[in-house]
Amino acid sequence: MVAIKEGRMPFKGFETYYRITNPEGKKAPLVLLHGGPGSTHNYFEGFDKLAEAIDRPIVMYDQIGCGESATPGHTELYNADVWMDELQALRDHLGMDKVHLLGQSWGGMLAIYYMMEREPEGVLSIVLSSTLHSAILWREEQWRRIYRFMSKEEQDIFNKAEASDKYDDPAYLKALDHFMDMYCGPTIDAGSPEYLKREKKNGGEVYLTGWGANEFGPTGTLADYDYRGKLGKITVPTLVTNGQMDLCSCYIAKSMYDELPNSRWELFRYSRHMAFVEEEERYFEVMKDWLKDLD
Repeated sequence: MVAIKEGRMPFKGFETYYRITNPEGKKAPLVLLHGGPGSTHNYFEGFDKLAEAIDRPIVMYDQIGCGESATPGHTELYNADVWMDELQALRDHLGMDKVHLLGQSWGGMLAIYYMMEREPEGVLSIVLSSTLHSAILWREEQWRRIYRFMSKEEQDIFNKAEASDKYDDPAYLKALDHFMDMYCGPTIDAGSPEYLKREKKNGGEVYLTGWGANEFGPTGTLADYDYRGKLGKITVPTLVTNGQMDLCSCYIAKSMYDELPNSRWELFRYSRHMAFVEEEERYFEVMKDWLKDLD
């Protein structure tokens, strides 16, 4: 059974929880950046199966405000600058001079923020998993799908919610569930692993502050996120992944791939927003192949 090490790092008067799988691995760590903002490391625990096979530590953590790093009421912490500071602090705390980064959804946004704004040393590669480089493009793609694939009734419900800036109407929530079942997932049921069913702490406050109440585009502290035409600055090897029916549409994924000068794009045909859950075996094979020659 693979070894697990847990710990806490002091950060801005609070603590950041982290979890290291295979801490004695010989190669550069793979650091996982969870989504949300407001989710937790929980869904990454499936990566435990990968750690020994790639002979490297896999580091996952709950970003400040989230999960075991919850800071209820401290909304001043829920912004990109703080989360970039935290990522660098964790690297320093654990002595991770060289790392590979994998960011899923919002975590991919954080990886892009970090690479673009901090120009960090020692990042050997990044994996942008089901993510985005532009809030504007993200919104355009979600609305394209609404008008192309949702019913006229659901279209009207979404338009009414945006016009009123109210997102708690039962009809809206029902239509949103339908949309998310199509493009987000994964399906969680009694047979799902415990780590996918585990309750999250404080996620709503973080999400509403960082992303906002509108699921189709950020209106919170991340509202101005837009790196279209700028990703050429990221020259480290970069793997872009998405699912065929992902919130990160193929157009978004291809747009990132086209801009990144040293990149590869991997499409998961049978997945939505979490290919590492819905196509776990193939995803991990792709990761093994990706990382084998990059240290």
